[in-house]
Amino acid sequence: MAMDSTTSGTPTIQYHNITDQPVTAIVAVPVSTYQRNQRHCFGNSIPGEFPLSANPSIVLHVLTTCNLDPQDLAKLEATCSFFRQPASFAPDYELSMSELAALDMCQKRAIFKPMTPEERQDLKQRCGGSWKLVLRFLLAGEACCRREKPQAIAGPGHRQLGHGTTEEEWRPRLIRSLQGIRIIQAAAGPGRTMLISDAGEVYAFGKDSFGEVEYGGQGTKTVATPQLVESLKNIFVVQAAIGNFFTAVLSREGRVYTFSWGNDGRLGHQAEPNDVEPHPLLGALENIPVVQIAAGYCYLLALACQPSGMSVYSVGCGLGGKLGHGSRTDEKYPRLIEQFQLLNLQPMVVAAGAWHAAVVGRDGRVCTWGWGRYGCLGHGNEECESVPKVVDALSKGITQRFVVSDDGDVYSFGCGESASLGHNAAAADDGQVNRHPNVLSPELVTSLKEVKERVVQISLTNSVYWNAHTFALTESGKLYAFGAGDKGQLGMELVNNQTERGNPEQVDVDLR
Repeated sequence: MAMDSTTSGTPTIQYHNITDQPVTAIVAVPVSTYQRNQRHCFGNSIPGEFPLSANPSIVLHVLTTCNLDPQDLAKLEATCSFFRQPASFAPDYELSMSELAALDMCQKRAIFKPMTPEERQDLKQRCGGSWKLVLRFLLAGEACCRREKPQAIAGPGHRQLGHGTTEEEWRPRLIRSLQGIRIIQAAAGPGRTMLISDAGEVYAFGKDSFGEVEYGGQGTKTVATPQLVESLKNIFVVQAAIGNFFTAVLSREGRVYTFSWGNDGRLGHQAEPNDVEPHPLLGALENIPVVQIAAGYCYLLALACQPSGMSVYSVGCGLGGKLGHGSRTDEKYPRLIEQFQLLNLQPMVVAAGAWHAAVVGRDGRVCTWGWGRYGCLGHGNEECESVPKVVDALSKGITQRFVVSDDGDVYSFGCGESASLGHNAAAADDGQVNRHPNVLSPELVTSLKEVKERVVQISLTNSVYWNAHTFALTESGKLYAFGAGDKGQLGMELVNNQTERGNPEQVDVDLR
């Protein structure tokens, strides 16, 4: 809004008795070159040459409270000597202003706070020897895993609710045995559920094996209430991912550990199928910090944070091209997916379906690859892709979770079975129930627009089986569910012999 004082009736105000003079009299007289003073970032004798250099504590406070990006701190250091020189502040008097600001912001993170000084120094060296790189590592983990925020997880398994029985539940029910324990992460697989506390402890229930769900005599025993995983008590865990043949966990320091599926060295180690001991994931990621893991049916993705940028590694079964290396061969050790460098795409989030995978880039582009049947890659066909390929219809505006746009719009594509895509199409003409058309290219889920709230997370069943369901979590903590609900997995009881819900319906649970 602009106001003209000459027409508003407001008299002209003169400050400090400055006499009125023509504009030309102010700007027309040039200052001689030799009279101009050069301003340096840090003067050798007169602190005032950089206005705030005499008050470095104010500068530090501004850098820290503004939550500058680590890249911005690095740019300050590169362009101004004031930010490169030792700041002479505790706890390390040799740290530069930018490094000290990064350390202060690291100390605000929930994962970093309980670490000992030795653990912090180890993490610093693992990230590349800079607190700015540690901060980037911590922020990347928070961005892709919703740490310290409400979450909704949809899983494909049954008889793994943790209430002490194997009975079905039609409404959300609090797990009483976990009262007093703060859970910050969860993973629901085909055979078991794993919960992670803010102390880095892991609780599991369901099948008593971390390995194969379907074969042999393993996993025949069911653990009905959450049990502490003793073999992980010396590892501070921040995330778990459950495949069909193995389980993986991610430590606070960015190390990956796997259980089972090692009888043929398929994950780089030998182990019995029912082994309950974690094994470090060997190979390329031994000395590279990982911020997120994602497990498919028989493969694992890892989002790594290196000084040169973010990258994605894959290991496991290569059928269908789901490892992203341009072939269908297996990989026993993590291998870098090089296609993202060719696409000039900086990965920020990884997602693993049963037989296909996806990555969201920093610039909003989405890439998918692997098994393409039912249109699950979103490229308008059902062809497989052995290297990551940009989904053209989602090339703009995607900055958070897979198919969740910047403004909270949700897009879905792939197999339409069980109405889990949210499009609520009519049944097929042949009269079969639970038949919905497949969607080969991303389509806006208009039914979620009707809830009139911004969606911040989508979780869908990661399974090769049907009867899929989907959760949508809004910014205010409301949870909506749709898809198959014949076993109570939607958190609501269906009536009139219904087995699914095509439109999102709010679940009676508060996740704020």
